[in-house]
Amino acid sequence: MPAKIPATVVTGFLGAGKTTLIRHLLENAGGKRIALIINEFGDLGVDGGILKGCGIEGCAEDDVMELSNGCICCTVAEDFVPTIQKLLDRAEPPDHIVIETSGLALPQPLVRAFNWPEISTRVTVDGVVAMVDGKAVSDGQFAHDVDAVDAQRRMDDNLDHETPLSELFADQVACADMIVVNKSDLLTEAEAELLTGHLRGQARDGVQVVRTSMGALPANVLLGQGSGAETDMEKRHELHHHHHDHDDDDPGDHDHDHDHDHDAFESFVVTRGEITDPDDFAAQVARVIRTHDILRLKGFAAVRGKPMRLTLQAVGPRIDSYFDQPLAANEPRETRLVVIGQAGLDRGAIETALSA
Repeated sequence: MPAKIPATVVTGFLGAGKTTLIRHLLENAGGKRIALIINEFGDLGVDGGILKGCGIEGCAEDDVMELSNGCICCTVAEDFVPTIQKLLDRAEPPDHIVIETSGLALPQPLVRAFNWPEISTRVTVDGVVAMVDGKAVSDGQFAHDVDAVDAQRRMDDNLDHETPLSELFADQVACADMIVVNKSDLLTEAEAELLTGHLRGQARDGVQVVRTSMGALPANVLLGQGSGAETDMEKRHELHHHHHDHDDDDPGDHDHDHDHDHDAFESFVVTRGEITDPDDFAAQVARVIRTHDILRLKGFAAVRGKPMRLTLQAVGPRIDSYFDQPLAANEPRETRLVVIGQAGLDRGAIETALSA
């Protein structure tokens, strides 16, 4: 059976920077063909128009699909599933699908839709990413313009307008595999640390909290989480079930023409000799990840007495390891691991811990 196509769900309040994040991803996709599903409230698709007109190689106009007929979590059967099917049925399906929800859509119903028989064997949720306006949340507002959020909620008479934004925010955080604190350049280090701790306290165990500015998150951090979120929905609780709200990401957040670098992130390779026991080494890797807040770790290991190469993939606390192929006769019997994290990793300590 062909491998399932991965899909990333991006959620977050008005002005958090969802479309900016996606545009940055497209600009740095490294040749990966990405299809976008943009859910916007109303007939005018602001975010879809921004992305369709971006002129980015690998982002063809027909790879951007808009759902403007209502909240994506309310129109799963009518709009979302058929749209996914159209993408999957193409002669050349995308390598990855990114779904930008309207600002106040609940991610849980959308993630559950990946269990529909029509698509469940062909696509999987790679990860749910909750975008957070770091400055607004640090100030206790959840969105940079609460009045604008409330105004858009009032535009739909079918909505329950009494649900506090704090509960909607908590639902997004509860479903997330990664929380991206955007606009972190507007926070002091103390404010950022306090906010990170607060978000981790609200999230499930092992959820990564990543800081960035202007949505500049490397593709190898955002994609490839492999969460299979649709298979563990019981852990992604909802505080409520019927308050489906709407907004668009702030178009004013996308007018900046900045060149982004990845100085906020770093990666390096750790090389060591053979390992003795795969399970013991996986536990060792898990300890190092927890201690040093590593985002990703991947690579290959030579196991003493074994002819096969061991592949390791770690995303936060989740570690997968398996023997994939024999080591070539001229291939050195060594272990090579790529470590990815935010800038400031203690490389020396990590190398020492992984080589022990």
